[in-house]
Amino acid sequence: MTNEKKYHQVRKEAKATGLALLAIIIFWIIAGFGAATLDIKIFRLPLWVITSCFGTWLFGVAIVCFLITKVFKDMDLEDTEDE
Repeated sequence: MTNEKKYHQVRKEAKATGLALLAIIIFWIIAGFGAATLDIKIFRLPLWVITSCFGTWLFGVAIVCFLITKVFKDMDLEDTEDE
C-alpha cells in the first residue's frame, strides 16, 4: 500500500470516528432528555436513566463494531511503499 493510500485510509478512519462520536452524543441527548418527558419506570428507575446510561453504552458498542468491521483497515505502518 502506498503512503498516499495509507493517508487516505487514515483520514477516512478519522472522519468516521468523528461522525461516530457525534452520533453517540446525539443519541445520548435524545435518550436522556427525550425520554425524560415520559413517565415510565423500569425497576423503579425512570426510563431516561436506563436509556441514557445503558442505551448509550450499547449504541456506542454497536457503532464501534460497525467501525472495526466496515471502516477500519489493518495495514502496515512502516515507511516503505509497496507498488
